[in-house]
Amino acid sequence: MSTLQVAICQAAPIPLAIGDGIDKAVRLAREAVEGGAQVVAFGETFLGGYPLWLDEAPGAALWDHPGTRALHAILLEQAVIEGDERFDPLQELCDQTGALVSIGTHERIRRSLYNTQFVFRPNAQPLPHRKLVPTHGERLIWMRGDGSTLNVHEAEWGNLGHLICWEHWMPLARAAMHNLGEAVHVCAWPTVREQYAIASRHYAMEGRCFVLAAGLVQAKEDLFDGLVRVGGNAEAKALIEAIESEQLNRGGSMIIAPDARVVAQAGEGEEMLFAELDLPEVDEGLASLDTDGHYSRPDVFDLSVDVRPKDGVKWNAD
Repeated sequence: MSTLQVAICQAAPIPLAIGDGIDKAVRLAREAVEGGAQVVAFGETFLGGYPLWLDEAPGAALWDHPGTRALHAILLEQAVIEGDERFDPLQELCDQTGALVSIGTHERIRRSLYNTQFVFRPNAQPLPHRKLVPTHGERLIWMRGDGSTLNVHEAEWGNLGHLICWEHWMPLARAAMHNLGEAVHVCAWPTVREQYAIASRHYAMEGRCFVLAAGLVQAKEDLFDGLVRVGGNAEAKALIEAIESEQLNRGGSMIIAPDARVVAQAGEGEEMLFAELDLPEVDEGLASLDTDGHYSRPDVFDLSVDVRPKDGVKWNAD
């Protein structure tokens, strides 16, 4: 394959109500695939929505804040789990069309939440990546991922990988992903503001890969809508009401070539962003820069990546 059709679904999530969000994601992904896309990307935590109250609601980080507690309980109840049957329509879409879909969500493992970006792929289990370091206030709700989910999907046209938000400012995480030889990388963001666009373009240049920088469009009113769908209580509503801004995530998604040029750029509203990628550009760019090869110094620098799952507890029969 010399070309690849890709799309970013820049859309408003349905916060908290993950089942309803999956229904919307399937509709949008199907629209993108019918438009020719072979790879479809959604932004960070499209399923469940980005927890905007952490940054925008005064007092959200106070110890035992009733609204924060109430919203955390809702996220735990709504979060996806391993083998979640709610994913079946999304998996069926990939099985039927051969498309790949990258989408973020809140995942529950035991009694903790993770920020997880999944690659849904045809006739295979979804491939998860769990955010290694939740950023700042995000640590109030999300557990850290481990090296077991630093991975790529190996497609016939090349490798597809992704990182989430500020992981793109983790130099060693980037180096590990570059070692996996991505042809296409998804930068999953809540919104692609200027600094995030810079990080995305830098990743494309450094990794010599195409980048899909995918953002959300999310407003305060979306949070109220999601809360009604899940039957939220007065404490949760009061915390959301304390958010001052009405429009919180503004999209800005872009598709970037391996030389860092912007191939396609979205605005601030909901839209479907398409592009045709010229895959030989990946190898052509490696002539001048291969940060995992001839532009590295393995005799000076050594990176070790621990890919063992860290469950925290080991039960030994002996």
